[in-house]
Amino acid sequence: MEMESTKRYERLRERYMNGDLDRRTFLGLIGAASLAYGVSSPFVREASAAVEEVRFDGWGGVVSEAFRKYAFDPFTAETGVKVVDGTFGGSDEYLSRVKASQPGEFNIAHLSGVFDYARYAQLGLASDLNTDNIPNLQYVIPKLTEVFSKVTDGTLSCVPYDYGTTGLAYNRKHISDDEMKEKGAKILLDEKLKGKISGWSAWRTRIWYASLQTDQDPNGATDMDAIWEAIRENRDLLLKYWSSGAELMSLLAEEEVYVTEGWSGRIYALQEQGHDIGYMDPPNGFGWQECLFVIKGSPMPECEELLNFMLAPETSIAVAEGQNYPPALDPTKVDLGKKIPTLPAFDPTGTLSGLTFADPAYWNGHEQEWSKQFGRIQKGY
Repeated sequence: MEMESTKRYERLRERYMNGDLDRRTFLGLIGAASLAYGVSSPFVREASAAVEEVRFDGWGGVVSEAFRKYAFDPFTAETGVKVVDGTFGGSDEYLSRVKASQPGEFNIAHLSGVFDYARYAQLGLASDLNTDNIPNLQYVIPKLTEVFSKVTDGTLSCVPYDYGTTGLAYNRKHISDDEMKEKGAKILLDEKLKGKISGWSAWRTRIWYASLQTDQDPNGATDMDAIWEAIRENRDLLLKYWSSGAELMSLLAEEEVYVTEGWSGRIYALQEQGHDIGYMDPPNGFGWQECLFVIKGSPMPECEELLNFMLAPETSIAVAEGQNYPPALDPTKVDLGKKIPTLPAFDPTGTLSGLTFADPAYWNGHEQEWSKQFGRIQKGY
């Protein structure tokens, strides 16, 4: 009789893995089979022990709201698996929490940049996704997947999800489009705007923009003394550094500052709200791609199921329209609708050739030294 139960389980599991059964139906049939045969095989115990919730950590604000409304709640309704979402203000802060946690405490993170992916892999936090369980990866821009798999020797610990830029946001009441085109990144050093300038308190962004201000390659600066001096010069003109997307939007909306770096999607949200905020990406501006990273020790079947659900075109497009960042979906394979092509940083070709991304080896190789030096400057040294 146990043999019959095992065979039935295997048939049901095959249907489930092929997508013919959803998770809730699968578990229900397994439970019914267990009662009918009066046994509890290892397969039945495996199914009944399925995880009931997955934790997801992201950037908060309109981004988290979009995930909750268009991805997490529908996923729970379809599968019965609850998604518990947390937030963080910066990648360094979140990594510290993960390193101090117990295995399995954190599951999926909305990480920014290949350099973050590489850091997690180097720390032994990478998982090994079974991409057969994530068939919707077929719709993703190939370049976005390739850059991650190169870091982890051909395997994946994440799926790409969206991309954008950290460009220059400015109040058109006080700064014209022409002035922005003329000055570019150097407008953040304009003494006439002292007290009306802000900037993100992330060391990479500060060094990236100081590289532009000193006419250097952000992925290969040769004069760090000039960069540190530019960062000090910018610091002395600031009202304050901002540390979250919500704070960025508030500073611009309340006209406390007239110019700052800003995340493309958050600036688009301000424009949608009716604020006369301009946005531009200077030459070699900061492009980035974000991924949904599964941390080692997480419940892999449930995480893979959630990732596949989130990559489904209907879900991914709805989230992208809600958070105002282009999805990782290839526009040559998927019709992305009317709004997404109007978003900042959107590339209709799917090549992303117009964006400059951070070189993970370059930035991670200098992280300890540069983050410490920026921390000193931030404190006034």
